[in-house]
Amino acid sequence: MSRSDTFHPFARVLHWLMALMIIAMLFVGAGMVSTVETKHDWLLAIHKPLGITIFVLALIRLGFRLTHPAPPLPADMPLWQKLAGHASHGLLYALMISMPLIGWGMLSAGNYPVTLGGGLLLPPILPTNPVLFAWLREAHRYLAWLFFLTFLLHMGAALMHGLIRRDGVLQSMTGTRMPE
Repeated sequence: MSRSDTFHPFARVLHWLMALMIIAMLFVGAGMVSTVETKHDWLLAIHKPLGITIFVLALIRLGFRLTHPAPPLPADMPLWQKLAGHASHGLLYALMISMPLIGWGMLSAGNYPVTLGGGLLLPPILPTNPVLFAWLREAHRYLAWLFFLTFLLHMGAALMHGLIRRDGVLQSMTGTRMPE
């Protein structure tokens, strides 16, 4: 594989690190809303700093992506698949950035502190407002489902490219070669 048909190593590291973090976040979030026991506080203590970390890494990743374009998609790939791929990547970036902001705004509107551990407290980004809190909580919940579904589609598409089409798209993010 040449350098022009693979992602930059920094982009690959960010991709796989964030993939693991997002999978963890989806499980932590699901566990958080399904329990009212002491595990809820423990999961919440993980959820907040993990969300902010994903937010910061997403901004770094987006900035890097804007200065280091993705390798070209295969020439024989149907246009609708190219458009779907670009749209899903755009949606993933939008969700990686908006979900933490909505969560932070929700907690601010509910007058809940956003603590990141070690005594680090983030300032509120919205005024206290119970109606806004309720609206943002629902938005956060529905967007989490959208994130989960988009993530599954992304994984499915990656596997389709790697195992069925064998066109180098998956390998461009793994940096490996598929056996002939």
